[in-house]
Amino acid sequence: MKYLVFMLFMVTVPLANYFIGNVGTVCLENGPCLVPVGFGLMAPSGVLFIGLALVLRDWLQELTNWRWSVVAVAAGAVISWYTSNPFIAVASAAAFFTAEVFDLAVYTPLRKSGRHLAVLASGVVGAFVDSMLFVYLAFGSFEFSLGTTLAKLYATVVVSIYLYWRLKNANRVHV
Repeated sequence: MKYLVFMLFMVTVPLANYFIGNVGTVCLENGPCLVPVGFGLMAPSGVLFIGLALVLRDWLQELTNWRWSVVAVAAGAVISWYTSNPFIAVASAAAFFTAEVFDLAVYTPLRKSGRHLAVLASGVVGAFVDSMLFVYLAFGSFEFSLGTTLAKLYATVVVSIYLYWRLKNANRVHV
């Protein structure tokens, strides 16, 4: 299972970076391809994979340790270099590595309090840090940061609710 999660997490990086330059409802001249994310906000289309990536990162840490996540991000960055705009690949790698440090600082100590809390808190922090840094490095502004953060939080909230539901149902006594 850890190898599958590692591979899924690793491919989210190049897939997201490829989408940013090639897939979206609107593609800006010399800018990202965008998708609507709700509340009138738009985000670079790579966000469709990054919300999932934040959850997969926590799952990979649960199955292994933080080193596996760092290797997955590095491998994904190398693949991105060859499959997408190298400038986007570098911005993505820098944002992911920085978000990884923040994720470790939040997820690891909260794991014992419940994975649903750890996933939610680290997802919020990771989404904010990754969104602000990536959007600024890649596009030179924070214009799409709010939409990018919101879109990443969708996956985090869904998984947190699921983990909470599992926890509550595991504690029920079935007669």
